[in-house]
Amino acid sequence: MLGLHKQWKAAQNDNSCQTRDKENVIHLRYLKPRNLVASLSRFVAHPYNDFCHLENLSANYKQINEFRRVRPADSEKDASSSTKRQRGMKSYDGIILGGGHNGLILQAYLSRAGVTTVCLEQHDKLGGGLTTVEKPLESGFFHNTHSFYHRGITHSPWYRDLQLEENGACYIEPELNVAMVCSDGPLLEWWTDFSSTYASFAEVSPVDADKLQFWRNEFRPIVEKFLSPEALAPPLPPDERKRQLASSSLGRRLLEVSALSPLKFVQQEFVHPQVRAALLFFNGLREVDLRLPGFGHHIPALLAADRYAQICKGGSGALAEALEKVIRKHGGEIRTKTKPQRIHIENGRATGVETDDGEFLRATRFVASSLNPQQTFLGLIDQQHLPTAWLSAARNFQYNLIAPLFSLNLNLKEAPTYAASQETPQLQQALMVILGLDSSEQFSEIVQHHERGTIPPTVMWGSCPSQFDPSQAPPESHTAFMWEKLPYRLNGNPLEWDEQKKQHGKKMLEAWKLRAPNLEHAVLDSFVQSPLDTERRLPNMVGGDLLVGSFDNNQIGYHRPFIGAGHYRGHLDALYLCGSSCHPGGNVTGLPAYNCAQVLLADLGLKHPSAQ
Repeated sequence: MLGLHKQWKAAQNDNSCQTRDKENVIHLRYLKPRNLVASLSRFVAHPYNDFCHLENLSANYKQINEFRRVRPADSEKDASSSTKRQRGMKSYDGIILGGGHNGLILQAYLSRAGVTTVCLEQHDKLGGGLTTVEKPLESGFFHNTHSFYHRGITHSPWYRDLQLEENGACYIEPELNVAMVCSDGPLLEWWTDFSSTYASFAEVSPVDADKLQFWRNEFRPIVEKFLSPEALAPPLPPDERKRQLASSSLGRRLLEVSALSPLKFVQQEFVHPQVRAALLFFNGLREVDLRLPGFGHHIPALLAADRYAQICKGGSGALAEALEKVIRKHGGEIRTKTKPQRIHIENGRATGVETDDGEFLRATRFVASSLNPQQTFLGLIDQQHLPTAWLSAARNFQYNLIAPLFSLNLNLKEAPTYAASQETPQLQQALMVILGLDSSEQFSEIVQHHERGTIPPTVMWGSCPSQFDPSQAPPESHTAFMWEKLPYRLNGNPLEWDEQKKQHGKKMLEAWKLRAPNLEHAVLDSFVQSPLDTERRLPNMVGGDLLVGSFDNNQIGYHRPFIGAGHYRGHLDALYLCGSSCHPGGNVTGLPAYNCAQVLLADLGLKHPSAQ
């Protein structure tokens, strides 16, 4: 503690030692020595705080290593915390870290199985990306500030097992699911009825429409036999998976197509530039890097899967509320505004969690983390308890370059009316509208801009939720939004977003008005959210990465989040992983938690509800 005390004393005389982020200012000169450890931990955990002019500390969480040098050892902490533990320590079968949808789904399964649990969520609301906010307050205008499109949720086994529809999570699936407005020519449309999708593509390119039908038919048995079961179970080791697939003609076909990148697959199989662009966007760019080999199967698989974009009535937050209702109904405890400070380890086993206010909660059977691997292994566990290989793998965990989103949100007097709907009136029925995309060559340009930290020509997509769910706006009014893929490090520095985001929002709105001229007089209010804002609100999404980890760097399947950690167990006994950094990855699928529940319940000697 002597080193910390010296730092505190030095900080008393250094007014510059504070963050440049005005929303997260910490004046170290006001801290008492006994509070400095907890304060520094909160400070370092935020990736934009400048500790004595050290900028951009979020890169691979190097700042955590610096902090570790001045953290007290386990023995010191155990001694200093013993009094706190004796003061009414609570005990549970298990503790779950993070109240996003994966943490809640896991807790719901465990609670239904009779396991006593507590979920610790640092924010005042549950759900993570399942966030629906009213802006302005008491205005009746509701916005989904992160997650909105939920693909095929009602077909998910956890949605059925947990009886979420009966608990208030009801979904809408518009028939015209997606429409891409091209600069010239007809719309490209995805309908829940594939024959209508085929007809739309045939108007643009009959040969490509036939290819669409071919690949849908080709991959339907592959999805049914391999891809769907793989997503709903803990992954196999790569060699074992390859051996099993190679033993059948369908499996060999999957391996053959998977070897390609999505970009290579589309260039090889389709010819029209707008068709190529549409397939790469809808079935690729929103989820994976289009250049990555090993993902060529994504596009035909999504064509064959019959899983379409759905929206939750009342906003995406209603799904979190339904999960909370199930948890509490079965005795689970949830604590918001409670930040985990440290996972306690005894004899190589996770035995509890200390919170940032000094409370110790004991876990008699397990601790499960839905946080990213750097938060879990570098931020919450003392390094002496982990092998060097695990620490190195966590430090080197990579995030997606092109995943961050910028959003423009509008309160409207009337819904957007697209000029193209004069010739194609069905456009007004589309759930998702894509604007500014005409050629697959634009994707290379988007990637280059992300690499340089510059803003590409506008390609955006979005919805008017209140057209399908009137509860999300006042009577005769609407809410709408557009998303755009933009770089996290704007001009090399994410903090530039604080200066530039409003201006960019205005540019987006002007581009939107060109397609929907009535927005000129329909806008009542607006706000924007940058990739930096995303990370501030959801710190597990480093760099604004909504997938919480790249699929490059071998971070896929049995090796997700990294080699050795792909089976939902965290090296230490009784430590489990259930977040989007696990197989099969990010977005609101709930499958990392669903699969973790299978592993954890089996380890506890209990049956998973889907197996009953």
